[in-house]
Amino acid sequence: MKLLNVAAGVLNQTPLDWANNSANIITAIEQARESDVSILCLPELCITGYGCEDEFHSAGVRATAEKVMLELLPHTKDMVVSFGVPLMYAGGIFNCAALAVDGKLVGFVAKQHLAGDGIHYEPRWFKAWPSGIHGEIEVGGQEYPIGDLIFDVGGVRIGFEICEDAWVGTRPGGSLAARGADIILNPSASHFAFDKHQVRQRFVLEGSRAFNVSYVYSNLTGNESGRAIFDGDAMIASGGNMLACGQRLSFKPVLLTSAVINVESTRMVRARTGSFEPSVDGDEADVIDVDFTYPHCKLERPEIVKSDWETNTDIKAEEFTRAVALGLFDYLRKSFSKGFVVSLSGGCDSASIVALVTVMLQLAETELGFDELLTRLQWSIPKENENDLPKDVSELNQRLLTTVYQATRNSGDVTRTAAKELAKAVGATHYEFDVDSLVQDYQSMVSAAIGEELTWENHDIALQNIQARVRSPGVWMLANIKNALLVSTSNRSEAAVGYATMDGDTSGGISPIAGIDKAYLRKWLCWMETTGPVGGSPISELKLVNDQQPTAELRPPGEGQTDEGDLMPYEILDVIECYAIRDKLVPLEVYEHVKVDFPNVDAKQLGLWTIRFFRLWCRNQWKRERYAPSFHLDDKNLDPKTWCRFPILSGGFKMEIQELEAHLNSSMA
Repeated sequence: MKLLNVAAGVLNQTPLDWANNSANIITAIEQARESDVSILCLPELCITGYGCEDEFHSAGVRATAEKVMLELLPHTKDMVVSFGVPLMYAGGIFNCAALAVDGKLVGFVAKQHLAGDGIHYEPRWFKAWPSGIHGEIEVGGQEYPIGDLIFDVGGVRIGFEICEDAWVGTRPGGSLAARGADIILNPSASHFAFDKHQVRQRFVLEGSRAFNVSYVYSNLTGNESGRAIFDGDAMIASGGNMLACGQRLSFKPVLLTSAVINVESTRMVRARTGSFEPSVDGDEADVIDVDFTYPHCKLERPEIVKSDWETNTDIKAEEFTRAVALGLFDYLRKSFSKGFVVSLSGGCDSASIVALVTVMLQLAETELGFDELLTRLQWSIPKENENDLPKDVSELNQRLLTTVYQATRNSGDVTRTAAKELAKAVGATHYEFDVDSLVQDYQSMVSAAIGEELTWENHDIALQNIQARVRSPGVWMLANIKNALLVSTSNRSEAAVGYATMDGDTSGGISPIAGIDKAYLRKWLCWMETTGPVGGSPISELKLVNDQQPTAELRPPGEGQTDEGDLMPYEILDVIECYAIRDKLVPLEVYEHVKVDFPNVDAKQLGLWTIRFFRLWCRNQWKRERYAPSFHLDDKNLDPKTWCRFPILSGGFKMEIQELEAHLNSSMA
């Protein structure tokens, strides 16, 4: 038997943070060495960071990446290690996997299929490498092979599928298998999304089975560059059997997942199926021979690692909690901010933020331990001197989380009490501002200037918006004083229809729930009230929030204002949004679908809500353009910078809405 110990390294990298990225790579190599690993696969573009965006066009950035790569080579002594690095070749920039063997570079494989949909923009920076082509490139004064290559390292053939290469129908793995690959390494930068883990598992398992190889998949972890959260998700499979899975959504900067593979076993299957096709003349110029001696290795029983939370019955709630918590954790420390400030209204959205920040620290302590948690957050903890450290997570949360309830004459005791009790329960530093006099001053100033009394009958939107905007300067000032992140509390349902006040409740440096719909947030808050994530604690005081109907609380109390009264039921709004924006259906098509989904709701009313949605969607694109950065969580994201582009100025579906109106009139006649 030819037994090899292989590993996938998961890294929490940061674009252009050369020291951090190198340190994590070295740590992964050393952990692999301590575990007697012979072949280590590290994530895509791990040297530069995946999210460098237009900086990939910088010659200086690429030169630094090459320099760092060469400095890492001595650490690969007695091992086979792949690094992700951008390279320029023949006038194009390519996303490459570099292979180092025993302290020396042996060549580069370039990515053949680029991710250019949704959150991905790779074709803007890179060229796709053509299948079957290879050449020579100079790096560090020496020539190395580059292209569609296989490396025969010590008699074991190693090939690459780089991230997107494995997601397409014509995977390079088929060609690699035909050329006798024993192992396929997949260095990836695959962002988190709900249910994506199962898709990855399928292509790793199927790749190992269909290509008769051992397959090693490595991924980034954490919030790398602001919007995308990576979940790790390392996997090793062989011949259609999963040998090892790594921990997902970890707070650790480096994780290693390893397994022992039997090269002879997959070769035997290839021999029976006849899938290996050597060249007729024996000339395999695309196979790079490298001398290397693998250490002796024992065959150990494979063990599938699965986190406790992945067996939870509500896996989506666990994933949402951990993904956003990890995103906030990395955003906090990588922005060198001194905590979070939240304008806590006593309603669903701001309560969600408070719960997520609180559970963020609980989950981090559960995994890292308190001392390591302090080390990871060392630059973000407010303290009077270097020895002034919090004694426990409760004190840490008090220092990192500041909340403020901002009252006007339209605010009620229910929301004030909910905000106060929730802040007390989680241990946040809490303030109350009375901003009503500021609101009245603005109203008086404008009324005097235009010579007209402002009334609710004639100036409803203006009188609502001024209350939300007046709340912004004070909470911004608080965030500036504390050098903290002001967190925007707007959700995706509000973003879709513009039900938010620009420079009011949209104010902030990060908008963590802007990718999640209101209906789901309400369900999640009920889960957080009674259950909570594995390794965290439920927050029973959320009942004060969950028992309310969501309301902006901007009109006089006697009007009984609610969000759904202003808009439509959130459940229906979210379904309309999916059909209209995700599925790109026109108004009449959306109406026909929602009639089926909600058979017990008046059909004409569904039609009117559909029309309202499209009108509000079109006139509020400018608001979505100005939202603070949000986390990408699924294929319903509305972020125009990374997922859902729509013109700021448009015809507003005028003709399509008229078509739906005509249909409603004829069907109701």
